[in-house]
Amino acid sequence: MSHPRLVGLLLALITLVAYLPVRQHEFVTYDDNDYITENLVVQNGLTPAGVEWAFTTWHASNWHPLTWLSHMLDCELFDLDAGAHHLVNALIHTANAILLLALLLRLTGNLWPAAIVAALFAWHPLHVESVAWASERKDVLSAFFALLTLLAYAGYVEKSKAWNAPAKFYHGGALLFFALGLLAKPMLVTLPFVLLLLDWWPLQRLVNSKSQSSFRLVLEKWPFFLLSAVSCVITFLAQRGSAVLTVEQHSLHLRAGNALLSCANYLLKTVWPVNLAIPYPLPASLPIASVFVSAAVLALISWLVWRARRDTPSLLIGWLWFLGMLVPVIGIVQVGRQAMADRYTYLPHIGLFIAVVYGFQNLTTRWHIKSAALFSVVGAILAACLLGTELQLRFWLNSEILFTHTLAVTKNNAIAHINLGVALEQKGRRDDALFQYRAALRIDPGYVQAHNNLAILLDAMDHNDEALAEYQEALRLNPKAALAHCNLGTLLVKLGRFDEASSHYSEAARLAPNDPRPHYLKGKAELRRSQSAAAITHFRDALQRNPNDLRTLTFLARVLASDNNAQVRTGAEAVVLAERANTLTGGGDAFVLDTLAMAYAEAGRFVEAQRTIQAALDLAKTTGETPPPALQQRQQLYLANRAFRETATNQPPEPSSPR
Repeated sequence: MSHPRLVGLLLALITLVAYLPVRQHEFVTYDDNDYITENLVVQNGLTPAGVEWAFTTWHASNWHPLTWLSHMLDCELFDLDAGAHHLVNALIHTANAILLLALLLRLTGNLWPAAIVAALFAWHPLHVESVAWASERKDVLSAFFALLTLLAYAGYVEKSKAWNAPAKFYHGGALLFFALGLLAKPMLVTLPFVLLLLDWWPLQRLVNSKSQSSFRLVLEKWPFFLLSAVSCVITFLAQRGSAVLTVEQHSLHLRAGNALLSCANYLLKTVWPVNLAIPYPLPASLPIASVFVSAAVLALISWLVWRARRDTPSLLIGWLWFLGMLVPVIGIVQVGRQAMADRYTYLPHIGLFIAVVYGFQNLTTRWHIKSAALFSVVGAILAACLLGTELQLRFWLNSEILFTHTLAVTKNNAIAHINLGVALEQKGRRDDALFQYRAALRIDPGYVQAHNNLAILLDAMDHNDEALAEYQEALRLNPKAALAHCNLGTLLVKLGRFDEASSHYSEAARLAPNDPRPHYLKGKAELRRSQSAAAITHFRDALQRNPNDLRTLTFLARVLASDNNAQVRTGAEAVVLAERANTLTGGGDAFVLDTLAMAYAEAGRFVEAQRTIQAALDLAKTTGETPPPALQQRQQLYLANRAFRETATNQPPEPSSPR
């Protein structure tokens, strides 16, 4: 076995062994619910309806269809085995390390610097977040295609002296891989600039520094820049509703200052990766001295690498790679409430490691440093990285450990208090969860989500007067919070205050015109008032905004199939809607199966109704639950070739309010 293959095998083996503990990890309360644990479409696995949903949804304020498809494939193969989902992340991360090794070998032909960069990438503790967090599949997956893009581009450059079939093949491959990477995570939008950097070094396509040659190299990349532009537009549209903070919420001077601090902190944590956390809270103010020191450090490094650009071009190329790939996530467009994130270093770190390792190689050659001493230092650094990764992995075992650790190493972290509260609430520790939500509000009294979570928990504990006050405070702080309007409306329906509830649902619909939720909830409220015809109208409004909204499909089908009012029943349409809902859930939801059986019975298809209600009963038994008596009663009706009738006020209750 040749040297590179042996090195690659050892790199892969050590990386996999280092990340094997993720096999015992649980899903966490931060985003994993949106992506997997509460996403019925994803849990259904790979289906035609799911594929359509992946390419048309802006769920979780993102458009990354390839990431959705990868989560669906995991659920197809492993159901909700959290350890298996995490292990797939570890496998992709290992593949990325091997691809990086192959890329640098192809670009430079120098094995040991390539191996060291790949090992630093594979084993650095800052990358644990990207691998050990199921929701960050988009990180490792987009990096996989980014590295394939760069490999294909290197192949294109080798063949580009003539625009022949091999050159076209590699160029087309690079473009395809780049598109796939953007479909996994739009953070890759600055990758075309990395291609230009590689043209300078090590590909040396700008050796003569001719402006005409430079322009040609930029021009040849126009398809890549076009894809980046399209991805930027789609991402802005996906995130503008709830994820992006306004200038009023977070001013431009704070964004600029935080960007400088974050860059400096990424450098510091690269060298000394301790007290890693998720998330790092976004501060309301910044220490001016720290901002100026950070700016000075970044300026000094930039000046030094510029001065060394002729003798050691890898320093400048790696530094610009690092800075350039941080641009989409540095906070100028502030998405979310985090100041920075370990996961954001995943691809930018490659540039930094290239700068350090290849730059140091150049210096050791000049200074004639002995190889034995050099390998001892490198070995110690890599061993320290592995140890740091092992220690950091322990904090990702479950949500309670993760956010307890985060609170121990950060200050004033309202988001961590909220996520710890959710984890405790899921364990039935309601009093402890209340403490965490109130701790979040002590840190940030204006945090709307904290008021919302507290209100939901108080509502669940039947403390309706207190829950009402929390919702009202959330809306006082942010009258444009559509989710708070929806949740308050649901509580008002519970209290029988239908007109007030309707006004809040209408306001939510105005604030979020593309969201089906307010219209769905209005329909549910009308059912509580026995107004089936009005409910149907609102359900149809919801489906106009999202034809795949599972709850709306199910409840509209239920009304059309079983309502006491014969004038609103339409068995044929009920079957279409219920079958659509059943397809989205893959036949794995008893409530949907129950609804589909109602629809079949109303349409006179009693054999199918009998088979479907039996499937619902069997499903309840396999989950260890006792089948509801109502299911067995409906089964007897269908066996007697009779349809089921349900009064509007007896419709099932609204599921738990979204957080």
